[in-house]
Amino acid sequence: MPTDGVRTTRFPDSQSLCRTPAKPVHAACRSKPLFSFWACRARAESPFVSEMILTPVPRDRLGLALDRFIAGIGEPYARGVFRRIRATSPNRAAGAEAERHRQVAHSIARAFGMAIHPDGKPRPHNWDGMALNGATEAYVILHEIAHFILAPPERRRLVDFGLGPGPDTLDRDAALRAAILPPLAREEDEAAASLLGIVWEAQLGQPALASFLDQNWLEGLDRSAAFHFTAVLGSLRGRGLLGLPVPWRSDRA
Repeated sequence: MPTDGVRTTRFPDSQSLCRTPAKPVHAACRSKPLFSFWACRARAESPFVSEMILTPVPRDRLGLALDRFIAGIGEPYARGVFRRIRATSPNRAAGAEAERHRQVAHSIARAFGMAIHPDGKPRPHNWDGMALNGATEAYVILHEIAHFILAPPERRRLVDFGLGPGPDTLDRDAALRAAILPPLAREEDEAAASLLGIVWEAQLGQPALASFLDQNWLEGLDRSAAFHFTAVLGSLRGRGLLGLPVPWRSDRA
């Protein structure tokens, strides 16, 4: 685990898709070769977080990379889910569309029983054990909802679900004090929450492919990426977690 306690996710080992140098890595992540978007994205000056892709894929090579990824998926259900992810936009929503997505995410959070803090005041945590910080983008909110669904009741009462501080945690000491999961369990929870949020974005018609790329699911493309995707998806499916509440539920989940 990185020395400052930032949560990380176990993603497949890195495989460069191009010769373009990766974006600078957040210092907290340099102590570990494998890390996720959620652990390593840098804080933006805006109220929304910025993105950090380990190995950026040029847009003119994205289709080829996605073809290689799906070629490594042998399980029909997983191939179908990936096709739905791929059918969405690789670009983040902006303006009025982004706000509509955020409001849908708020509605889903409430449907799952999560309270939401009102906008207008900086929050030290995305989840403080009582309510969600809703003043961020839809994909971040869906990711936190996924953590809520994955967490047992005792962890839902903890700051950052007992996972330790994330990259946008302001009160890091409180998150560290609340952390109760060992590092490997934290990494597994982060991977599951990442993919669950992406699957939900695809069901909602939101830019799931953008999250898939941002959260580095193509890392290890020629080695373990497809296997990792299939394994995490299979675990979520086996636990019955892929569906959204009515009226957002998809029969294809």
